[in-house]
Amino acid sequence: MNDILYNLCDWAEIEAIVYSEHDNPHTILGAHVVEEGILFNIFIPTAASVVLHMTKTGKEYTMEIADEAGFFSVLVNGKRIPEYTYVVTYDNGDKQEIVDPYRFDPVIDGMDLKLFTSGIHYDIYNKLGAHPMEIDGVCGVLFGVWAPNAIRVSVVGDFNLWDGRRHPMRRLGDSGVFELFIPGLHCGELYKYEVKVNSQCVMLKADPYGYASELRPATASIIYDINSYQWKDQNFIAKREDRDYKEEPMLIYEVHLGSFKKPEDEDRTFYNYRELAVMIADFVKEMGYTHVELMPIMEHPLDASWGYQVTGYYAATARYGTPEDFMYFVEYMHMHNIGVILDWVPAHFPRDTFGLANFDGTCLYEHHDPRQGSHPHWGTLIYNYGRPEVANFLIANALFWAEKYHIDGIRMDAVASMLYLDYGKNHGEWVANIYGGHENLEAVEFLHNLSKVFRKKHKGVLLIAEESTAWEKVTGDVEDGGLGFDLKWNMGWMNDFVNYIKCDPLFRKGHHGELTFSMIYAYSENFVLVLSHDEVVHGKGSMINKMPGSHDQKFANLRVTYGYMMAHPGKKLLFMGQDIAQFDEWNENESIQWNLLEYDSHREMKDYVKALNRLYKDYPALYRMDFTSEGFEWINSLDADKSTISFLRKTEKEEETLLIICNFTPVVYENFKVGVPFKGKYKETFNSDKETFGGKGYVNPRLKYSKKDECDGRENSIQITVPPLGISVFTCTPVVEVKPDKLMEKTSASTKTTKVEKKLEKVSRTSKGSTEKKSTTSKKSPTAKKPTAKKSSNAKVEEILAVETDIQEEAVVTAVETDIQEEAVVTAVETDIQEEAVVTAVETVIHEEVAVTTVDATEETLDEVIQPEKRKRGRPRKQPV
Repeated sequence: MNDILYNLCDWAEIEAIVYSEHDNPHTILGAHVVEEGILFNIFIPTAASVVLHMTKTGKEYTMEIADEAGFFSVLVNGKRIPEYTYVVTYDNGDKQEIVDPYRFDPVIDGMDLKLFTSGIHYDIYNKLGAHPMEIDGVCGVLFGVWAPNAIRVSVVGDFNLWDGRRHPMRRLGDSGVFELFIPGLHCGELYKYEVKVNSQCVMLKADPYGYASELRPATASIIYDINSYQWKDQNFIAKREDRDYKEEPMLIYEVHLGSFKKPEDEDRTFYNYRELAVMIADFVKEMGYTHVELMPIMEHPLDASWGYQVTGYYAATARYGTPEDFMYFVEYMHMHNIGVILDWVPAHFPRDTFGLANFDGTCLYEHHDPRQGSHPHWGTLIYNYGRPEVANFLIANALFWAEKYHIDGIRMDAVASMLYLDYGKNHGEWVANIYGGHENLEAVEFLHNLSKVFRKKHKGVLLIAEESTAWEKVTGDVEDGGLGFDLKWNMGWMNDFVNYIKCDPLFRKGHHGELTFSMIYAYSENFVLVLSHDEVVHGKGSMINKMPGSHDQKFANLRVTYGYMMAHPGKKLLFMGQDIAQFDEWNENESIQWNLLEYDSHREMKDYVKALNRLYKDYPALYRMDFTSEGFEWINSLDADKSTISFLRKTEKEEETLLIICNFTPVVYENFKVGVPFKGKYKETFNSDKETFGGKGYVNPRLKYSKKDECDGRENSIQITVPPLGISVFTCTPVVEVKPDKLMEKTSASTKTTKVEKKLEKVSRTSKGSTEKKSTTSKKSPTAKKPTAKKSSNAKVEEILAVETDIQEEAVVTAVETDIQEEAVVTAVETDIQEEAVVTAVETVIHEEVAVTTVDATEETLDEVIQPEKRKRGRPRKQPV
């Protein structure tokens, strides 16, 4: 080495490079204009020789060895740095032409850094991580990582023999961000960051912002371009923005992708995202669910964690395919009008050494004090939400899944553990906030910021909280002191109701409060009723195995469980396998037991849930006013002895009202009187005890007509058969009162007489004669009152349709009309003979004909007239025990 070159070498800098402790290698490596010309430096361990090649002129200069470790230098005349490459000959004889990675200016600019260190760079995932790009006509990959306390950070992979000395990264100011553009790299290559903590400790870390990862147990990140997928779900996204989830049905099917179905091929552990998309969409559409909620699909090392211990927050797990495969999954769901909700875990992360834990040799993402930074029960670490870069990492991640993967909702796991500093901890194991309380003020602020940004950027995408405490206004607006979530899991209802339904029916009356207590706070939040995976693991038993009683009673109990859940205010969620009554607990290593559908009871349960879902979506009263108290009204919530409840679900339209009766005992209640909201007709539209569902057939096939008979504090009531361990749902149609004159106009327009009319005419003539006789007697009496309104001769003959006199001198006139379903529609009419005859009727015009007939309005006569064809199947004589 000549003296000029020797004197130009900064030997302290060279030593830092050779000993891999330099955090700004661009100051020494690459090309630098000096007074004597242009100085080129390169460090390549295992290089035997290096030749500098000028791209335009073709001139070549042999570089001199400045350090035997592999540091080469050369001085070239000139004042402007030309385009150049290095031709490297390695000690094994291989040759390689490379573009100098240290010839490029920074890509991450000052504004990016300022936003990131302020915690508000919400698309920072486009800067940090690994990003294929082209700079100055050179293709390569830009790497960026945040590791402020590291001595040095390098990119390592197969492309550089996993040698951290070859590609050290440049520290960008005091931001803590390291960056390097490496030419010639392509998608699919493995990489990690080598983080030098001190002279004796070097760690390999997966990329926190990496888009893809190796299949476990391997842990390297993979260079991947997620921006090339051509989406076709624009129509679905556009419609989603205009929807009001509060007034729409929401039936969520919770799924664990790895155990929904297992491949029959023993060489395969999992189906691909694309295969799963077809299978899951087919089942979800058949059953009538509106959404799927996927247990975490972010990369995680342990199958048994179900995805809740995440190491790759920006990477869809490689278990089921590539990022594009998962994009196809979401798009396929959207093409079939199915929403996709992801479980997301911002509450804690695992201690795996290749992950976020102790990332740069310090507690970077977590708290240093274990009383603040550790979950003793889960063995995981707690995020430091007060550090802007950490909060930015998490908020950007939530936005990432909505932006890049088009997901429709994020269900946030373990929110309660975020809100309370003492969650799961004993005295002395936690640190109070600045006010001495146990609220995590930094986590609250994080949630406020997340919800505000999320709603602004992704209208129509839901934020759902799994929060198990009584923290106020979880779904309240941030401006009103709330956390800003759209929905909250109703863990209180789940715990109370599951505890209730597990009881033997004999003892349920002592737990009646657990059945009804949820309505006390039902409108304090926007709730989702859940029967999730948490309820069918760890020895808790599957839903069907929680039910007491015999085999048949277990299924009846499960039917009324799902029925009550569907009728209760709130959106709905059910975990996979529970809709076919799988007896075994869920096991992440085994498929759902689809073979159970070969058995009648399980197939009937599937049909029942399908019918229940259809009922829910067909009747707006079951979902439109879920979050306002005007949508619910108790009829009777106090009948603990019989373990029955009755209530109404309502909308703004009275005619859409539904009457629901639930019976949680194995006793059939016949001629059960229940109060009704108004005078009208009541038709059973759903009954869980139908034989097609595996029940005994205790149903109410005939239309019910309310009577003025006080019950449950209401003027009108009906008598029904309440099925054992069952639920009955009735539509409620109010009576329309028609004036007598208008009624006669419609009657005279009738040109056809049905068989029922002819039969009833005989009863009418008998009733008419009796009426005329009584009327004559009344005229002779000196104290008889004159009618208050005159009646024409036609009115005396045609207007009065039916009269029945009783010992209290009151008559009930009922008009009966037949419809195309061969059901008689009857309207009760009360007439005060001494004061004024009032006629009430219901008018139905079917195919332009009105049939009005009269009948003696006793229950016996009505039964005779409108008795439907007798059912072929018999009803059990004995009630189930």
